[in-house]
Amino acid sequence: MLKEKSPVSLGVEHGVIPPAPETIRDDQKLPDKTSQDITDKYAKYAGEVPDGGFKAWSVVLASMLTTFCTFGYVNSSWGVFQDYYERVLLPDKSPSTIAWIGSVQYTFIYLPGLATGRLFDLGYFKIPYFVASCGLIACTFLTAECKQYWQLLLVQGVFTGLFSGIIYAQAISVLSHWFSKKKGIVLGIVSIGTSLGGTLFPIAGQKLIPHVGFQWTVRTFGFMVLFALGIANLVIDRRLPPVNVEGGLFNLSAFRNPAYTIYCISGITCLLGLYTSRSYSLNTFTEVQHDRDWITSSTVLTYLPVSATAVGMSDNFSFYFLAIANAASALGRLSAGFLADRIGPLNVMIPFTGVAGILTFAWPYASSQGALIGVSVIYGFASGTYISLLVAPPMAMGDVGDVGRRVGMFLTIAALGALLGTPISGMINARTGGFKDPGFYAGAIVMFSVLLLFVVRYLHLGRLYGKC
Repeated sequence: MLKEKSPVSLGVEHGVIPPAPETIRDDQKLPDKTSQDITDKYAKYAGEVPDGGFKAWSVVLASMLTTFCTFGYVNSSWGVFQDYYERVLLPDKSPSTIAWIGSVQYTFIYLPGLATGRLFDLGYFKIPYFVASCGLIACTFLTAECKQYWQLLLVQGVFTGLFSGIIYAQAISVLSHWFSKKKGIVLGIVSIGTSLGGTLFPIAGQKLIPHVGFQWTVRTFGFMVLFALGIANLVIDRRLPPVNVEGGLFNLSAFRNPAYTIYCISGITCLLGLYTSRSYSLNTFTEVQHDRDWITSSTVLTYLPVSATAVGMSDNFSFYFLAIANAASALGRLSAGFLADRIGPLNVMIPFTGVAGILTFAWPYASSQGALIGVSVIYGFASGTYISLLVAPPMAMGDVGDVGRRVGMFLTIAALGALLGTPISGMINARTGGFKDPGFYAGAIVMFSVLLLFVVRYLHLGRLYGKC
């Protein structure tokens, strides 16, 4: 199952007959001894994308289970850990110090994309995926045994994020081997795993800790991750032979495409506004109202429970605002994928991300239960479209043989937004002490990202309108 294929040295456009040597670009030059039979075989496979079938949909299931165990677990369950560490395990540490565990964890999901993307293109897929899966499972169980801050920062922050990033980047890249016309809906289905994890893990944590304790709650998380990744490792697979694309980790020629370069910049800015929040538990939210100097996040999903308790809603119901937003996000992700196959991913991302930006400006003024529920549903739906289609544009901005490296470079660059968003929003909140200024910051940065996406679409199409 884990045997890797030897890479095929090839640098041609997939699905077409190799051009004459004098017409090949410098970064696409074919090795002199490349077999014409291998070339024809690769071109044949690359030109026959299944866009369906049992094997292809099995890979989609594996990728969805991967997002369930990465973004669904890492990003959405952090509130459970933050609350417990503050109250029980690390009462001598400030909330902002504890929050760095979650921030490092989240950032490291994006960072390994550069290396894993390159490995994917070279054919190293099943073994890195399996090893990282085992590492993520082990770190989840080890988290239950950690007692000191440095242990948690290392195990839960660095290594859990690192292993999550390795399997996430590979699971997303392999989809381009199996789908072309249906890539949008496939990415939407895969990203539903994030919403499922974001709903199940926090609710399970809130219900289990009072009954079985923290350690067995985390072990339960570990068994959930073990079951999901066990299935994923059995069915995930690549379709095309590996390609020994010229160059190292970086494909600097990709940045000659201005659309790709600006899209990478937009990834940084959008993550600054949309996805730098940490999902704190209700007790942490309540503390925010009295100690605003440490809060290190600024987006709508972070502060909705605070707003709910401020208008008199019960603590239990306020906790479920995140679940409501995640459920709406699942519908948004699926709808975004369906629309992307028909009108193009950027044409879907631009308006819905714009709606999310507008709501980021408006939510501090919501003062009733109905208004807050409406914000949760609409914001969850709108913001889900961006993350579901995040990698679709860079997938389309080059050859499928280099897709792993191209997507990996984008994810690694976008990690800068995940890393810097938390400190920036924390400084804004520390100086102002209210909801409105963080909301204005996040809304402005999201709307700037939308403007960049407009520019990307124009550069990619060469005109103002069209499928993109």
